Amino acid sequence: MPTSEGERIAESIRKNVEVMERLCIGVDEATASKRPADRWSPKEIISHLCGREGIGLLPAVRSFIEQDTPRLDLHPEDPFFTGSRARMTFSGLLDTFGREYHQIADFVADLSEEQLRRKAHVPAFKEAPMGEYPTLADFLGVLAEHHLEFHINHMKEILQALGVLR
Repeated sequence: MPTSEGERIAESIRKNVEVMERLCIGVDEATASKRPADRWSPKEIISHLCGREGIGLLPAVRSFIEQDTPRLDLHPEDPFFTGSRARMTFSGLLDTFGREYHQIADFVADLSEEQLRRKAHVPAFKEAPMGEYPTLADFLGVLAEHHLEFHINHMKEILQALGVLR
């Protein structure tokens, strides 16, 4: 049972990664690349969650600790779906997703309460309740609880539209 805020956030990340991975079990390559009208494909959803190719999300998370109020320019509508990601297998992309989020969970689990209170400037959050200067704990809470859960539901909708889920 988590005993600190960092451990609690890490556990939430791990839980949601497991939910997404379970949801994607059995999705074949052809289905993973299909896009319902005006929607993302399963591969594009997972690519988006991985962040920019070759960079991922961990550097943004670390920047809260390594810099004084770093600026994070998020691109919420970008699937980061490059040619090389399109050529990856769906299981390979899911492995990348799992590794990225487990690294984030491992990193945050050991952070002190003081480190979790460090802030960044995130202009994309200007209208959000936490404002454009969230703490690392708030940022990770949004990532772990809102963003991952949103895309879990997004994946369910896409897989239903593709006839994979009932």
